[in-house]
Amino acid sequence: MEKKNSGLLNIYSPSYSSGDPGMNVPVHSQQNLAPLSPYLNFDPAYLQQSQPEFIFPDGAARQRGRFELAFSQIGGSCMIGASIGGLGGLYNGVKSTTLAGHTGKLRRTQLLNHVMKQGAATANTLGVLAVMYSGFGVLLQWLRGTDDEANTLAAATATGLLYKSSAGLRKCAIGGGIGFGIAAVYCLWNSRDKIHNFRQINPA
Repeated sequence: MEKKNSGLLNIYSPSYSSGDPGMNVPVHSQQNLAPLSPYLNFDPAYLQQSQPEFIFPDGAARQRGRFELAFSQIGGSCMIGASIGGLGGLYNGVKSTTLAGHTGKLRRTQLLNHVMKQGAATANTLGVLAVMYSGFGVLLQWLRGTDDEANTLAAATATGLLYKSSAGLRKCAIGGGIGFGIAAVYCLWNSRDKIHNFRQINPA
C-alpha cells in the first residue's frame, strides 16, 4: 500500500491507489464473464433464473378463476359504461341545448342531466351483462370442472339469449348470436399464439 497522508488528514481523507492489494477485486467471473456482486461476494451466474416469480400453494391454480375475475369484470363494465354513456350524454346535451337556445345555468343543468341520465343507463346495462356473463361462467366452471374457451363461448351466448329473452324469439336469437360472436373474437385473440405455433408445426 502506498504511503498515506499523516495526522488528522489521514482520518478524514485517506488516499488509495491502484497498487493497493485490497482494491484488486475482480468485477467479472472467469466462467462466462458474468458481473460479480461486490456486496454479497457471489457469482450471479450460479442463480437459477427459471424459477417462478411467485410461490403458489400446493394444488392452487396458476391463475384466478372466474369467480375472482367476476368482481373486476363487473366493476370495470360499470365504469366503462358510465364513461361511454357520459360522453354520449354530453354530445346529446350540447346538441339539444343548442337547438333549444338554452344558455347559462339552464344549459349547464340540462347538460348535467343528460350526462348523468345516459351515463347511469349505460353503466347499468353493461353491469347487468357482466353479472349475467360472470354468473354463467362460474356455473359452467363448477359443472364442467374446468375453465376453457368453451365456457367463454357458452356463457356469452347464454348472456345474449337471456338479456333479450323478453323481446321475442327473433331478438333473443340475435342477442345470442352477438354474444357468441364477441366471445369468438375474444377467444381467437387470446389464442393467437397457440394458432401461430400450430401453423408452424403443421404447415399447409
